[in-house]
Amino acid sequence: MTSPINLPAWKKLQELYDSYGKTFSTKAAFAKDSNRFEEFSRTFENYDGSKILFDFSKNLIDEKILTTLIELAKEAKVEQLRDDMFSGKHINTTENRAVFHVALRNRADKPMYVDGVNVAPEVDGVLKHMKEFSDQVRSGEWKGYTGKEITDIVNIGIGGSDLGPVMVTEALRPYAHPRIHAHFVSNVDGTHIAEALKLCNPETTLFLIASKTFTTLETRANAQTAKNWFLERAKDPKYIAKHFVALSTNATEVEKFGIDVKNMFGFENWVGGRYSVWSAIGLSVCLYVGYENFDNFLKGAEAVDNHFTSTPIEKNIPFIGGLLTIWYNNFFKAQTKLVTPFDQYMHRFPAYLQQLSMESNGKSVSKDSKFVNYETGVVVFGEPTTNAQHSFFQLVHQGTKLIPADFILPAKSHNPIEHNKHQKMLAANFFAQAESLMLGKTEEEVAAEGTAPALIPHKTFSGNRPTTSILCQKITPATLGALIAYYEMVTFVEGAIWGINSFDQWGVELGKKLAKVILAELEDTKKISSHDSSTRSLINQFKEWE
Repeated sequence: MTSPINLPAWKKLQELYDSYGKTFSTKAAFAKDSNRFEEFSRTFENYDGSKILFDFSKNLIDEKILTTLIELAKEAKVEQLRDDMFSGKHINTTENRAVFHVALRNRADKPMYVDGVNVAPEVDGVLKHMKEFSDQVRSGEWKGYTGKEITDIVNIGIGGSDLGPVMVTEALRPYAHPRIHAHFVSNVDGTHIAEALKLCNPETTLFLIASKTFTTLETRANAQTAKNWFLERAKDPKYIAKHFVALSTNATEVEKFGIDVKNMFGFENWVGGRYSVWSAIGLSVCLYVGYENFDNFLKGAEAVDNHFTSTPIEKNIPFIGGLLTIWYNNFFKAQTKLVTPFDQYMHRFPAYLQQLSMESNGKSVSKDSKFVNYETGVVVFGEPTTNAQHSFFQLVHQGTKLIPADFILPAKSHNPIEHNKHQKMLAANFFAQAESLMLGKTEEEVAAEGTAPALIPHKTFSGNRPTTSILCQKITPATLGALIAYYEMVTFVEGAIWGINSFDQWGVELGKKLAKVILAELEDTKKISSHDSSTRSLINQFKEWE
């Protein structure tokens, strides 16, 4: 493959950056062009008619820069890779797998093939199983071993088997069943499951064990603890069938654990962990908000897929979002990206995006197995505002680092209390933060306020800090599905241009393998003499203090 830095458009972008890009002023651009907002904003219409407005106009771009970024996408053959993904080709080259999570939200039920097999019927079959089961639990038809209705669901997983479901259930809490409470356990730290179990009654608790292979050590450890806790009270192992469900493909291990394979929900190896919330891994979401809402969630993502595959790059919203990352990361050397939702229900959204982005594009080797000599992957961080404005926003406004930011706001709140006063205050901050980051505040403006000369530098803001404002009508299941799919495709575009495989995660493996070795050593009370001196000393000190 051709390195992106050798593509003509990349070299042209470097020339544009050197000539005026690095000193580009959005404030001046708005003063010069009264139509700038119309030129650099795009509106996405969801399947249900709801809309999401993406305002890219406060970014450090003009028509020439954006046109050249689009040229780069074309030269890097991103459209071809996109089409390959949607046609089920094995674009995960290091693992020789298709990347086909898009088939999980194929609600139009069109044929989608992997290795010559139409997977649409299989996907639909799993969804029907999820609907049947979730309807039984939510209606109260499915009862625990003492005949009581299920009131608590505990999802035990890690990584994508946790981050996706916990984020979505939190974001869609207004749609939750009034009787059902959702809990999530991912950390092998015993505190995590101990605190969750304190809130549960074994007679009314349903455990979802989420592990594709059913061999993940941390998940197995937490699952075993949950099983022991349950049996201490229920006594008879036959009751496990009413209280434990497996989200897995390994029937042998599931059965060995004691779970009835009828209570197993599977998914294929072309579903990556960080894309698995659309699959059976989303069963906790389905139980919590109901199948109809889960289906709307899938349809919202499907609508973005349709936009991504059919819209020319010039108007293609995820393409533009991904190209902006390239512009900032590779030319401005901005190594971070802030994503901050102005919505408390979405407080886990940035954490979810961290895995999506950094596990996907945190790579230093290209698809042709060569170490890259350019920047890849950005550090994603964020928290819900307005609280975040009182923590790291100081760095965003006046620090020495350029931190591009995405702001997300629903126009309508699920809780319009005090005659919607709170939402209007929230919106005021949404608009003000983006505007102030762009405009800044000059020394002259600060001085005109009567500020003491010694304080003028401290109260000056450089401005010209880029933001993308994403304005939704309301955070519904369909809107949330669309937002997640948007960021998935942004991540796809970034990785495609960098020429890396965004769909493996070998960096996760080394620490896990070493942990297995060390765990065996910790089971022995004797001092160890292996490892480097630091690790050896730490292990021996731990043994002494334990």
